[in-house]
Amino acid sequence: MTAVTVAGTPAAPPFATARAMLRLHRPALFLWTGVVLAALALMVWGYGWLAEPAAAAYQRLKACDYACSYDQDAYLTYKDVLRYASYLVTFLPLLVAAWAGATLTSRELESGTAQLAWTQSVTPTRWLAAKLLAPATLLTAGTSLLVLLHHLLWAEGRRADVLGWNDILIFQANGPTTVALTLFGLAAGALTGLLLRRSLAALAVTVAVTAAVGFGLNWFRGYFWPTLTVTAPLKDGPWFGGSVVSYGAVTSTGAHVPVPDCAQYWSAAKDCRAQLDKQHIVRFYSEMHPYSHYWPLQLTATALTLALTGLVVLLAFRVLERHTGTVAKGTAV
Repeated sequence: MTAVTVAGTPAAPPFATARAMLRLHRPALFLWTGVVLAALALMVWGYGWLAEPAAAAYQRLKACDYACSYDQDAYLTYKDVLRYASYLVTFLPLLVAAWAGATLTSRELESGTAQLAWTQSVTPTRWLAAKLLAPATLLTAGTSLLVLLHHLLWAEGRRADVLGWNDILIFQANGPTTVALTLFGLAAGALTGLLLRRSLAALAVTVAVTAAVGFGLNWFRGYFWPTLTVTAPLKDGPWFGGSVVSYGAVTSTGAHVPVPDCAQYWSAAKDCRAQLDKQHIVRFYSEMHPYSHYWPLQLTATALTLALTGLVVLLAFRVLERHTGTVAKGTAV
């Protein structure tokens, strides 16, 4: 444990500490501003000029019986813009995690800058609070704006049927889960920097942990809210609308059993019908989430991510206390 002497030294005002932190990370601030502005420009273009023509082109194509002309370029351009915007917004938390792990705390601890600041006018607790508060404010504002505009861009072009609400990129980029995951990346970077005190190692660990949490949320999101059970007749096969969590077959006794291999694609085949009758299968079922479950799933995932972020922040302050010998109020031991 490293003892830090701060007793008798006037503490720097909170706003002065935050301003010093922003000056130190000015290149990252400029980069973040540039990313936000570029993403905003891309989505404003798609929302204002591409969504409606793409929807009109798709509806014209959908109404055709055989062949007709439609504005294919408008449809494909909107699809590309939405896909690129979705990638950009979805992977923002990883960009933040990389920066936080590489520079937020690890670089100053590695170079000794943090220890020097602690012996002057900044207590360790206030130092870490400034490291988290100022970026968290900017990240929340910027990411929220991007998520809102992305949702508008997607909703404006829903009639184009490009990407459904349950697409992994759309679900992530359309709601507050992305904002929460961005804050998690920030907190995880601070914690790993305090633990490892090596920029490259902290960067790698932070990105890996943030990616794991993001993939975990998408992997288990179907279980965040009760599903609806939808059944379908044998002639239609299993139903895959909405966001399907599981599916199978229903026997005459009401039992749920796996779908025979032959029924995965064409349940009306004679050899398959004989197998279905042999197992007394009368219908298919799907456990799924309709679009009305979108916000319950989003808000549950967001709440879980924020709870995990709060835990990581608490651990970061505990690690700092253990390393510096300071108590929560930042006094010397």
